[in-house]
Amino acid sequence: MSGGLKAKPSEPHGPAALAPRRPAYARIGDALRGAIETGRLAPGCVLAESAIAGMFRASRSPVRQAFAALEGAGLVHRFDGRGVVVGGAAPDRRLAVTPDLIGLDGGRGADEGWEPFYYELERDVILASLLGRVRVNEVALARHLGVGRTVARNLLLRAQGVGLVTKEGNGPWRVVPLDRTRIEHLYDLRLTLEPPLLRAAVGRIPPGGLAAMEARLAGAIAALPALDSAGLDILENDLHVACLGHGPNTEMAEALRRTRCVLVVGKHIQTALPGRPGIEPFMEEHRRVLQAVRAGDRDGACAALAEHLVLSKVKALTRLRDFQRSQPGPGPAYLIP
Repeated sequence: MSGGLKAKPSEPHGPAALAPRRPAYARIGDALRGAIETGRLAPGCVLAESAIAGMFRASRSPVRQAFAALEGAGLVHRFDGRGVVVGGAAPDRRLAVTPDLIGLDGGRGADEGWEPFYYELERDVILASLLGRVRVNEVALARHLGVGRTVARNLLLRAQGVGLVTKEGNGPWRVVPLDRTRIEHLYDLRLTLEPPLLRAAVGRIPPGGLAAMEARLAGAIAALPALDSAGLDILENDLHVACLGHGPNTEMAEALRRTRCVLVVGKHIQTALPGRPGIEPFMEEHRRVLQAVRAGDRDGACAALAEHLVLSKVKALTRLRDFQRSQPGPGPAYLIP
C-alpha cells in the first residue's frame, strides 16, 4: 500500500483543487450502487463485508455504513451471513464479485485507496487545530493508518495545500491553529473574494449543471435532518467551488483555496460535540444564491452569498466556543502537544 501514491504528486489547479474529500462509506456505496443499477452485480450476488473492505482498502465500518444505505434504498437485503445480497433474490455464491464488476482496477480502491485516510486525517487535524498548536509525527501517522511513509507524507502534503498543516525545511509537521482570530480572518478573505468571483461566474455556469445543483439542494432539504457529512460536502462544493470555478479569474480562485479549512470545520465539530447534534441547516441560504444565479441577477446573487458568509462566520465562531468548552479528550497518538 505504501506505493499507492507517488512521492511528489502534482497539485491540481482550479475547481478540482478545492473538491471535497469524500468519506469511505460514501464512495463505497456509490460504487456498489452503480454496479447494481447497471446490472454488473446481478441479483443474488453476495457482498461480504471482508471482501468489499479488501477491495476498497478500507475497514469494515464504512462498508457496513454503505450496506445500510443500499439496504435503505432497497438495492440489497440482509441474510444469515456477514454481508448483504443484491436484489430480492436468494444468495447465490456461484456469482463471483470481482473488482472489475465494481469498477475498480486490479483490486485497488478509488484513488489508490488513500481517500478514506485523508478524510480521517482531516478530521483529526481540524479538531486538534481548535485546541492549539501541535506537532504531527509522520512515522506515528503511518503506523496509525496502517500505511507506508510515502502515503503518510503525501496525505500531509495535501493537508498542507489547504492550510491545515505546515512544515519548514527539515522541521516537524505542525498543525496550524484554527483559533477565533484565524477563523475571522479566513471568513474576511472569503467575503472579499467569493462575491466578485460569483458575479463573474453568473451567465457562465451551464444550465444543466446549475439545475443539477438545485436538484441536489432540494433533495438535501427534503432529507433533513438525515443528512450526512458527505452530503454536506457535496452542497458546499456546488456553491463555493463549482459555481465560483466558472469565473475567469483563476488567481482569485487559487487564493480562495487557502480558506477551505473553514468549509469543512463545521461538520467535524458538530459530529465531535457531546450529544452529536444534528446538522445546522444552511440550505435555504444556498437556495437563495442559486435562484439569483439562475435568474441572472448578479447583484442579488452577490448579496445573498455575502449574507450567507456572514451567518456562516457567526456559526463557526459559536461552534468553536462550544467545542473548546466541551473539554474534548486526547486525540490520536500521532498528534503531539
